[in-house]
Amino acid sequence: MTTVQIFNGPNLNRLGTREPGIYGTTTYPDLVSLCRETASRVGLTVQVRQTNAEHELLEWLHQAADAGADVVLNAAAWTHTSVAVADACAQLRGRLVEVHISNVYAREAFRHHSYVSPHASAIIVGCGVDGYRLALEHLAGSPQNR
Repeated sequence: MTTVQIFNGPNLNRLGTREPGIYGTTTYPDLVSLCRETASRVGLTVQVRQTNAEHELLEWLHQAADAGADVVLNAAAWTHTSVAVADACAQLRGRLVEVHISNVYAREAFRHHSYVSPHASAIIVGCGVDGYRLALEHLAGSPQNR
């Protein structure tokens, strides 16, 4: 069974309490459950991680690159600010799906640019936490999705 790495950046541990008008009321543990349930349904396994420390996310991306793993990444604020995250994403050999809970294009102008997007095989924006389900279904799809 293929294992997909799901990496979440800063403040996502605050889901459910952080700006629910933007991010919804689903908690981070609920998100983890959604990812595990979806993965099981589509024949994948997942490892779901969240960090508020950029160096930790970089190490996870390096490990995924070395393993050739597929990655679902919500780099959160680092999406718009981190060349280091972009450089780590460039090293990935598996597929990368960039996910954002909110519609970043309907928000502040600085959120309209992503350092991650040039390295992603797919981008899911503004679907709420359902974007993670869509990402896993995409990765589990037929070979033409690869």
